[in-house]
Amino acid sequence: MIVVLLLGVLVLVIGGCVCVVWAERGGPRWARVVATVTLTASEVLRSSSKKRGSGSGTSSQGDD
Repeated sequence: MIVVLLLGVLVLVIGGCVCVVWAERGGPRWARVVATVTLTASEVLRSSSKKRGSGSGTSSQGDD
């Protein structure tokens, strides 16, 4: 069941990327809408990961 869910998410991501490229080349209006949604979701995910990762810095402690 989880495999089906992951495949569905993968199809949505690939479809969104295709729409971004197609809209960049002047595709139909619905492709531009999907591209806008895809890019907005990307920005939201990117900003949430920055907020979540800002508190947990990777500090390396040498054991030399």
